[in-house]
Amino acid sequence: MTVAVIALNTFREAKRDRILYLLFFFAALSIAASRVLAILTVGDRVKVVMDVGLASISIFGVLMAILMGTGLVYKEIDKKTIFTLLSKPIHRVEFILGKFLGLVLTLAVMTGLMTLIFLVLLFLHTFRVEWAMFVAVAYIFLELILLTAVAILFSTFSTPILSSIFSLSFYVIGHMSWGLEALIRKIKPGLGRTLVQFLYMVLPDLENFNFKTEVVHGLAIPAGIHAWAVLYGLLYTAFILGLAVLIFRRRDFI
Repeated sequence: MTVAVIALNTFREAKRDRILYLLFFFAALSIAASRVLAILTVGDRVKVVMDVGLASISIFGVLMAILMGTGLVYKEIDKKTIFTLLSKPIHRVEFILGKFLGLVLTLAVMTGLMTLIFLVLLFLHTFRVEWAMFVAVAYIFLELILLTAVAILFSTFSTPILSSIFSLSFYVIGHMSWGLEALIRKIKPGLGRTLVQFLYMVLPDLENFNFKTEVVHGLAIPAGIHAWAVLYGLLYTAFILGLAVLIFRRRDFI
């Protein structure tokens, strides 16, 4: 019950945040611009609209998750409201989970609105509802949930600026770490290869949530890959949230 109350309060606060509407405006503008790009492009115009639309939902969703998530806990500390909150019978784990779920609810609404604009624009090109797009958007949202947990983790012990830099670094590394697999095959056995294998296991692999190419080009996605992506996302999110709770519980506010 306490978690739900904190989550709803977080959602109400997020609705009043100007950054959210600014990012949504540019996201809508970017999705609409895909129609212009499609007209100027030689080739399959529908695929251009799909590519740009999905990329816009992903990029602006990531910015929303990071820029809003990194300030969630810090704002409570900066405004001293954390003292009032923690003086009440609220467990710190409930506070973190409430903040997390509130922002996830906000992102769900914003992702839904961006997807609606995208599908309407796509409908004007194809005159049919492209249901396959929901698959790509669902995994984009799963990635946003994980990034929200990461942003909250950094916000428990750092300032919003540093937390944003750390979270963006996590995102960039997460989309580049797949290259380590190819590097492992090229390195001879030894200390270097062991080190790369360790990094490959530890670093996040956010390409597990990237099905945009498959969806746009109509490629089949095995059921096992779907299941692995969902399991990976849920377990990694739970791990990051666990770390956030551990750090937040050790902080001394009173």
